[in-house]
Formats: sequence, structure tokens, C-alpha cells
Amino acid sequence: GKTNKDISARRVTEIKTYKLIFKSYLMSVNKVILIGNVGQDPEIRYIESKRPVASFSLATTERGGVNAEGVQLPDRTEWHRIIMWDRSAETAEKYIRKGTKLYIEGRLRYRTWEDRNTIKRTVTEIYVDNFDILSRPVPPEKQ
Repeated sequence: GKTNKDISARRVTEIKTYKLIFKSYLMSVNKVILIGNVGQDPEIRYIESKRPVASFSLATTERGGVNAEGVQLPDRTEWHRIIMWDRSAETAEKYIRKGTKLYIEGRLRYRTWEDRNTIKRTVTEIYVDNFDILSRPVPPEKQ
């Protein structure tokens, strides 16, 4: 049979598991990591006449493959709306162009507004916390 030591070790493991589950309910995470290619040159605006904000699209592509029946699956490209503020926006204005490959860490934001026809619109945006330029596009004259 089981000894008291076996039972108490199992009980300690159960308690640790419950604590972990409880902590996960208290904590929340909004984290996005993307590696992709910039779809167009960043658009730069200034909020309150001095705070720069850059916005642009970023494409990420999941490679297709072959399913269990041997059917070739197509690649799937997703387009993301990227938002950079302050110094990141200034860097985007100077160095990021269409075709730049970026690594981005950020968080999801949802924004809702009414268009001129009073139709409610929603957009999902990635607010950038950190990023790295992985490569720059090759100018046409150097290809």
C-alpha cells in the first residue's frame, strides 16, 4: 500500500499545482512577437504637435506544407498594423522602409471608431515595445 510519505508527497505536488493555477488567474499577459516584412514606408504623425507616432503594415507568412493526404497547402500571409511612439517612431522615420525585415515585441490594442457613415469600425493594432531591424531592402540599382 501507500505510505503516509507517498500520500504527503502527492499532496504537496497537488498544492503546488493549485497555487500555480491560482497565480495564472491573477496574472495576465498581452505579448506579441512578430518577425516580418514592412508593407509600406511608415506614415509619421505628430500628436499634440510634438509627440511622433509611426504606423505601417507588417506581413508575416506561415509556410504551407503538405497535409496527411499529400495535398500541397498554400502559404498564409497575415497583415498586422504596427504602431510606434516617440523615439521608436523617429527611428522608423529614418531607417524603416517598405521591405525592411523587422523583429517586433509589442502588445495588442483594439480601437473602435465611427466612420463618416456612422458605421462602427474596429481595428487591431500592435503597439511596439521593442524592435530590431533584421535587414534592409536592397535598392533597385544594387540588385
